[in-house]
Amino acid sequence: MDIEQARTFLEIVRCGSLVAAAEGLCVSQTAITARVQRLEQQLGCQLFVRSRSGASLTADGEAFVTYAHQLVETWEAARRDLPLPQGCQQLLHLGGETSLGNPLLLDWVSALYREMPSHAIRSEVSDGESLLRKVERGLLDAALVYQPIYGPGLQVEQLMEEKLVRIRHVERPEPYVYIDWGETFRRQHDAALPDCARPALSFNLGPLALQFILEHGGSGYFRTRVVQAYLDSGVFERVPQAPEFTYPTFLVYTRKHDSAALQQAFGVLRRQVAAGVSDWSQRWDPLI
Repeated sequence: MDIEQARTFLEIVRCGSLVAAAEGLCVSQTAITARVQRLEQQLGCQLFVRSRSGASLTADGEAFVTYAHQLVETWEAARRDLPLPQGCQQLLHLGGETSLGNPLLLDWVSALYREMPSHAIRSEVSDGESLLRKVERGLLDAALVYQPIYGPGLQVEQLMEEKLVRIRHVERPEPYVYIDWGETFRRQHDAALPDCARPALSFNLGPLALQFILEHGGSGYFRTRVVQAYLDSGVFERVPQAPEFTYPTFLVYTRKHDSAALQQAFGVLRRQVAAGVSDWSQRWDPLI
């Protein structure tokens, strides 16, 4: 199947009509119609119901959306990654959630650059759900996430046991800032702290909330490693008798993509975590 057929299919889904898709792809409507017909012939099913108002997906069309995305993503990844850089034996695709990009993923990539110089490395930061989908599709070799999924062929390893603790700025302890640490945290947080369940100020990214509290004051829940330097310096203090929540970090990869190089990379990561030398303060404050 021609990748352009998959791209055309997705553009029609996005635009809602063949005419709009033709304009978006800068081709004639005749070309769009021909691509759709070839695609439907190859799949042996009808993907769209055409009408004057546009094109709507059939049940088979709805099912094909996921496959079309996978085809396009895989092809674009191949074009991006091949050929391998000169002198490189293998390519490692690694990902990490945004709040784990610095320092965990960054330090891991840095260590791999030193210890495995014959391997090319592609790293990316995104939300956990997107990373896990790419691991399942084979577009990522491994990902660092907070809330893994368990399924056939997936290997899940807990790397760190972390706590979310409530801290406050010593000089300006208000307001309460809610940080969205995921569905499990939301459920536990709202049950334990119903008065804080609907705060006026919230962030979905820990480093932004940390920077806000450093500049304007307030309190909120953060990972212990991230705020420890600020606690030690006296900028923050723990809120007495505040409930704590567990927040472990996991390494997820597929067994079918396992290799000697990947296991070597995992060994580097495990040693890095065990040594505990990473700077988790996010380097927001130049005084620390």
